[in-house]
Amino acid sequence: MLNKKIFILLFLLLTILACTMSAGGPEYPETNIPVSPAIVEDMEVQIKAAFEAGAEGGPIIITFTESQLSSLLSQKFESEEDPFFTEPQVLLRDGKMTVYGKATQGYLTATIKAVILMLVDEHGQPDMHIESADFGPLPVPETLSSSLTATLKEAYTGAVGPVATGFRIEKIVIGDGYLTILGKVK
Repeated sequence: MLNKKIFILLFLLLTILACTMSAGGPEYPETNIPVSPAIVEDMEVQIKAAFEAGAEGGPIIITFTESQLSSLLSQKFESEEDPFFTEPQVLLRDGKMTVYGKATQGYLTATIKAVILMLVDEHGQPDMHIESADFGPLPVPETLSSSLTATLKEAYTGAVGPVATGFRIEKIVIGDGYLTILGKVK
């Protein structure tokens, strides 16, 4: 009878360890931002139309929504074999981009939050800096800044790049759920 109890306890312990356990972390935003491939397709059409309208040398204005950027990151991470994190939610408020997601390390899953400043570099390209990062109880990876920045730049290049030959950003404005890029083709 004792061997049976030990076997049951061992089985329960192994079952618990086989599951991923939530380790907490910062709270996800209260509103769930919708994510879908159709949103990314609409965004690509919008970008192409903005560049066609600005082809005569006038200003090009591209406005992204939280749903578009969340969908773009979600699509990007789904295509990776070992994504940096999953379930991205992007908030655009008060001049900053805040990215939430789920990071997994071993059997632990934690909510992460990265606050990103988006500036324009001397070449008219996006220049992103992580202002703060919270991985809950998980250690913040040393490569966080470079990895997340590279992922965001790659997503930007993938979305805007095909139609943006010679495009120079002049200004980036973030607020009230929108990220607006103003620039010109030089």
